Amino acid sequence: HPETPPMNGLSFKELCCLFCCPPCPSRIASKLAFLPPEPTYAFLPDPEGKWKLHLTDRAEFQYNQRDLDEVEVFFTRSSRGNRVGCMYIRVAGNARFTVLFSHGNAVDLGQMSSFYIGLGSRIGCNIFSYDYSGYGVSTGKPTEKNLYADIDAAWHALRTRYCIIPENIILYGQSIGTVPTVDLASRYECAAVILHSPLTSGMRVAFPDTKKTYCFDVFPK
Repeated sequence: HPETPPMNGLSFKELCCLFCCPPCPSRIASKLAFLPPEPTYAFLPDPEGKWKLHLTDRAEFQYNQRDLDEVEVFFTRSSRGNRVGCMYIRVAGNARFTVLFSHGNAVDLGQMSSFYIGLGSRIGCNIFSYDYSGYGVSTGKPTEKNLYADIDAAWHALRTRYCIIPENIILYGQSIGTVPTVDLASRYECAAVILHSPLTSGMRVAFPDTKKTYCFDVFPK
């Protein structure tokens, strides 16, 4: 899955921007942890007043137009004022469980849409996901505080819009997505928690040889 590139993969300009704007270790770790791609999708209004998912070629969608039309998308608002793009894939009408999926650091909902359809079909669960602030159609900037507010907004949207009870929600976090997943799981009851390639901390992602947990570190676990 997409992860943070090695330091020698950055250009001189990127290194200067990373370490000098501003030269704060926590900001550096956050910049390395978040790698929002160029958006691979858009939400377009339809005649019924709802939103329709439009994917670009970069999303590499693997299914047909009928499958795409059945993907439900909408916006919700986080407690920090950001508009959060959400996606609901109902692959099993009588499914008991819904997976609240928090994706990795270098992808967006468009790139993950094919994976979500395949995953839901294989495990017999519906899939609900969202984009972090600054990713895809979500507004704001990707920060640690926004990350927690984003998943909280997604959780409440899933609960109220689709009337899914906590006992039927499985939290799944991948890479950077394990951070908001653990935070949400500490505050709400749910059916289960799955952590896929969880982070040790922000500084350890940026600098793998780091052995200590510093006061300015981000995402410490």
